[in-house]
Amino acid sequence: MNTKTLWVGIFSLLAIGAAALTLVFTKPASFHGTSYGEPYPIAPQVELTKLNGDTFRLSDQQGKIVLLFFGYTSCPDVCPTTLAELKQVIDKLGDKSNLIQVTFISVDPERDTAEKIQKYVEHFNPGFIGLSGSTERLTPIWDAYGVIHERVESDSAFGYIINHTARIYLIDTQGNLRLSYGFQTPVDDIVSDLKILLNQ
Repeated sequence: MNTKTLWVGIFSLLAIGAAALTLVFTKPASFHGTSYGEPYPIAPQVELTKLNGDTFRLSDQQGKIVLLFFGYTSCPDVCPTTLAELKQVIDKLGDKSNLIQVTFISVDPERDTAEKIQKYVEHFNPGFIGLSGSTERLTPIWDAYGVIHERVESDSAFGYIINHTARIYLIDTQGNLRLSYGFQTPVDDIVSDLKILLNQ
């Protein structure tokens, strides 16, 4: 093998190595949540009246990431656990937390008034928004997000309970459904995904 051939071989190996390193370090960010396929679907509209009488419209939240969860204030376990975890998410984001809006929508309008649900979420974080309304106004929203809810009679102090979908829906700053999270997804996984999206 002559010297020229040897140097060509060395440079070829170096080029392949550099290309491989480029692929490793420019690999697209990997999300922990369940991702919706591209093109990302536009999040179904939410339009409900807040406690102060103002109208909350999901479409008005563009520029922020919305973490949307459906539940109810008399929930014995899933809802308080999820809201407590979302509080941790917000706390871990520090200065970037003002770019996140946690929104909690009732699946129990019979018991959840606008006042009750807003005060409930404020126990976890004063920036959280709680929303309720009539069954007629809520049903299209539940259906649009595929939220299943079933009333089950109970002898507990809570009265009847509601078995319901326990997923967090992440809506990006452009109003697209991007990710969703199952019950008790690790807080750090959600924080990691939010940081990726906020830095895009």
